[in-house]
Amino acid sequence: MSTRPTVLLATFDLLPAGEGGGHRLPEALDAAGVDASWAVWSDPEVDWAAADLVAVRSTWDYHRRLPAFLAWTRRVEADGHLLGSAAVMAWNADKSYLLDLAEDLPVVPTTLVDADGLVEALEAGLARHGTVVLKPRTGAGGTGVVVASRSDDPRLSALGGDAWLLQPLVDSVRTSGERSLFVLDGRVVSQVDKVAAGEQDEVRVHPRYGGVMRPVDPDPAAVALAERTMAVVGQRHGGPLPYGRVDLLEVDGTLCVSEVEVIEPGLYLDLVPGNATAFAATVVRALAAR
Repeated sequence: MSTRPTVLLATFDLLPAGEGGGHRLPEALDAAGVDASWAVWSDPEVDWAAADLVAVRSTWDYHRRLPAFLAWTRRVEADGHLLGSAAVMAWNADKSYLLDLAEDLPVVPTTLVDADGLVEALEAGLARHGTVVLKPRTGAGGTGVVVASRSDDPRLSALGGDAWLLQPLVDSVRTSGERSLFVLDGRVVSQVDKVAAGEQDEVRVHPRYGGVMRPVDPDPAAVALAERTMAVVGQRHGGPLPYGRVDLLEVDGTLCVSEVEVIEPGLYLDLVPGNATAFAATVVRALAAR
């Protein structure tokens, strides 16, 4: 009978084998002496309590089922098996966290907008910035993002939800691009640069919208800000976090935080296979600390 620890890698039903290159993660864990397999977070047949550890990975439908997802993270945590913190995941699910971080970090200028104040906030944003970006406060993968340069833009009528972030259009997203840094146990392990390359007003960097991604050597300034960002999040939530991705953009020459993902950041295993080994090492350290 095996005495190796077991880990479940949580995904969602459209990606039962995880993200692209997902086979690399169980393989890396196997090499580290851990039995790991993918499991759909919403599958009622999965016995999460039977695993030694549950790592939230490609649960990329969570924003459409947020109450159920957060309840699931709390149950897994209550059983003592969650890699990370359910409370931090709940905080991270609402992008208003950017205003929280702005107290200590350079952050892309962000305004919270609700349905009642949308027109007024939009007009003020347009007057100040010329072109603005509206994002749902809870969302993933660029869903629901609208770029507008006038208040009567017909796409605004299709905005979903009732709460958004309003930000200026950051031109660098189409030139130098967004820098995504993966931070494991407080240290950057890799960087992927992503450039929006779709239609003229497209700011989303995901390949489904025409974005281009490439792994690069981590930039020292970006590394410093990414590690500082994860440290700040940890300090605000009771201790260091095991993993996260920090996205950065240049705003008027200053490197700023555009997003922090500590729920289910894709590891881009097809682009950076080494992330599997690095994440496996984080899992092994978490198991050893139990």
